[in-house]
Amino acid sequence: MTQKTRIEPLSPRRAGLLTRAMYRVAKRRYGQVPEPFAVSAHHRKLMLAGAVHETMVDRASRTLPVGVRELAVLWAARAIGCSWCVDFGSMLQRLDGLDTERLRDIDNYATSPLFSDDERAAIAYADAMTADPHTVSDEQVADLRARFGDAGVYELTYQIGLENMRARVNSALGITEQGFNSGDACRIPWSSP
Repeated sequence: MTQKTRIEPLSPRRAGLLTRAMYRVAKRRYGQVPEPFAVSAHHRKLMLAGAVHETMVDRASRTLPVGVRELAVLWAARAIGCSWCVDFGSMLQRLDGLDTERLRDIDNYATSPLFSDDERAAIAYADAMTADPHTVSDEQVADLRARFGDAGVYELTYQIGLENMRARVNSALGITEQGFNSGDACRIPWSSP
């Protein structure tokens, strides 16, 4: 049985011209309209701000290896319990050509040979940042600085913090997995924008 979001996604029939155009772009890029995007469409200005922000963050985040960044972000989403973020993040890893089969062993990241030392450090940092209250230590940041430099640590911190925000918003609004990684049908109640 499909769970409904707490705020219904804005259908293209009720959306303005700009929102419908943004839906088409999103569908072309991801194969379907991401449900958090369709829910955010109820607040056009924040939807636009979010889309611009996500685009800018994506373009600016080039210091860290993509696999390191994506694993840390995925861990934060899992720690918060956002199934939509895990679904979408797994798809992004697959599209980036990363080994998504090893995600099955992510709970054992600290000892699994499937993860590099850099990836382990990034996941542990995501875990420490996402804990409430956070448990980040000076030693942990010093280790990350030695691995990735100041810009890399800031990028990692920003990405994990951003994922905390995304995951908490999606979880609060009841937005759950959409089938991005499995190829299952989209839950959004319209067939095409």
